[in-house]
Amino acid sequence: MTDVIGTTAASRQALGAYGEEVAARYLHGLGYAVLERNWRCDIGEVDLVCREGSTLVICEVKTRSSVRAGTPHEAITDAKLDRLKRLGERWAHDRGIHPDGIRIDLVAVLRPRRGPAQVDHVRGLF
Repeated sequence: MTDVIGTTAASRQALGAYGEEVAARYLHGLGYAVLERNWRCDIGEVDLVCREGSTLVICEVKTRSSVRAGTPHEAITDAKLDRLKRLGERWAHDRGIHPDGIRIDLVAVLRPRRGPAQVDHVRGLF
């Protein structure tokens, strides 16, 4: 099935998986420890759970092939940030981990038709 922009669910899923892989490699290159990918519970999903020093970092990855439907940054609402904070707290609780802090980051990945992906890492959305 295609949506109004002409992409299929499978192609959107593949683009998302690509973006998460790019984001994980990018963050690892910055010294982050990637602890878990696509963690789910009854209140939602976290794309990447990472650690930077003693801080737990919940990373929302938004991948786009263009900005026709808006930038990845525009997809992060206050409600989304609140849910990500609760998900980070839940992840830490479920594992008995007591980080010094929990931070929400956005990794926006733009995959142009040609050339390498463009990555914009926004630290500390919350």
